[in-house]
Amino acid sequence: MLRKVNGVFNRAFEALQHRPDEEKLHFAHHDETELGRITSDGLANGTVTGQPSAAHNGIVTGPGSVRGLQRHASSGNFNRKEISAWDAGWNVTNAIQGMFLVALPYGVLHGGYWTLLALVAAAIITCYTGIILVECLYEISPLNDEKIRVRETYVSIAREVWGARFASRIVHTAQFIELIMTCILYLVLCGDMMYNTFPIMSESAWTVVASFFVVPCAFLRDLKAVSRLSFGNAIAHVVINVVVVGFCMTQISSWQWSKTPVLINIHHFPVSLGIVVFSYTSHIFLPSLEGSMRNRGNFRTMLYWTHGLAGLFKFLFAYLCFLTFANATQEVITDNLPTEGFKALVSICLVAKALLSYPLPYFAAAELLERAFFQGRPETVWSSCYAFDGMLHTWAVVLRIFLVLFSLILAVIIPHFALLMGLIGSFTGTMLSFVWPCWFHLKIKWHDLRWYKKALDIAIISSGFMCCGVGIIFSTSSLVEAYQEQP
Repeated sequence: MLRKVNGVFNRAFEALQHRPDEEKLHFAHHDETELGRITSDGLANGTVTGQPSAAHNGIVTGPGSVRGLQRHASSGNFNRKEISAWDAGWNVTNAIQGMFLVALPYGVLHGGYWTLLALVAAAIITCYTGIILVECLYEISPLNDEKIRVRETYVSIAREVWGARFASRIVHTAQFIELIMTCILYLVLCGDMMYNTFPIMSESAWTVVASFFVVPCAFLRDLKAVSRLSFGNAIAHVVINVVVVGFCMTQISSWQWSKTPVLINIHHFPVSLGIVVFSYTSHIFLPSLEGSMRNRGNFRTMLYWTHGLAGLFKFLFAYLCFLTFANATQEVITDNLPTEGFKALVSICLVAKALLSYPLPYFAAAELLERAFFQGRPETVWSSCYAFDGMLHTWAVVLRIFLVLFSLILAVIIPHFALLMGLIGSFTGTMLSFVWPCWFHLKIKWHDLRWYKKALDIAIISSGFMCCGVGIIFSTSSLVEAYQEQP
């Protein structure tokens, strides 16, 4: 028996020692994505300590497992600060119940009951794909049939399927696109809200003004400063939802039930689908989040509750707002609020939330670029952005400012919040949350899956590719039309 165990350990060490050399790749070897380490208060979960082997509800971790061997072989003993299921649920809720709720009623305008159905279906599908993505982190031990965590992140799962050469590039590129587009959406939202509330300047001018408030993000070296803003961010979000839903409830006598479209408008419904999918993107950090949970057996239950409640709230929010404003529904629902004082209050809260939310995706995008291109030789061609004292080089700050300017330029060129959100959801959202988790699941677990699970994964992949292709085509077409109609 001991000889068998030693044989397993030796093979694990040999596999680690003979991994393909990634130092020659432009994308440096780095499994952890920044979003995977950011918690609800904006701080990283991880702390470095030592801990012996442990089992989490039948899931083996620690130095005595393959996971432990990987940790010891690569970076020595360490253990993440464990979080509760409530903490994990708060992280997921922040990701899928964000400020992009304000675009959902616009999706109902173009998709009607089908958009409402899609909100519920997307909650179910993304919950399922989140579960199977985490399943891909584990293998069953041939010694005792226990689940062993042999992978750590989304990228490490992709490496198992696509190989070390392309996995990091593909996933990091998709993640960077989603992060930088999220930054652009925040600036577009600021410009739209301020212009519709205080039309003393053009929408583009307000977007430029908003960008001045996020330029200090270029000097961020960690997320401690961002964490101090998280409470205000959450308060602003609650105020916006309570005010909008409260106003809709006061208009219950004038709800326009007959205005909800029954038929699909093929030119606009794909945009609505993209908006729906984008509102559920959280998969990129689920592996790291599950790995940080104190009781990982609660992960599945946590996803059930967070996605179930998210689907219910999004359904009610989108439908109530549409019933209130019907065909007059705007891309950002707060633009429909009647009185100027009422509208100004909500708009200022929404702009404040957008500006407070900008640093998180911006910092993560900057970190991805730095880890990909600026780690110094032999990992990357260019030198590190940080000096020996931990401070940013002047040229690194300039590059970060250019990243802010890049998001500003695109926000000015494409000032259409919902259409841009639909485009992003159609591309990165469908890939990260629909197609790739099922692809990985089939590739890694093929011999362990029953036929109906294989059929379900294939169906989700097929529908994901279809939504991606159709969504990109029609979202781009709608953006072009909207751009040509601008004065």
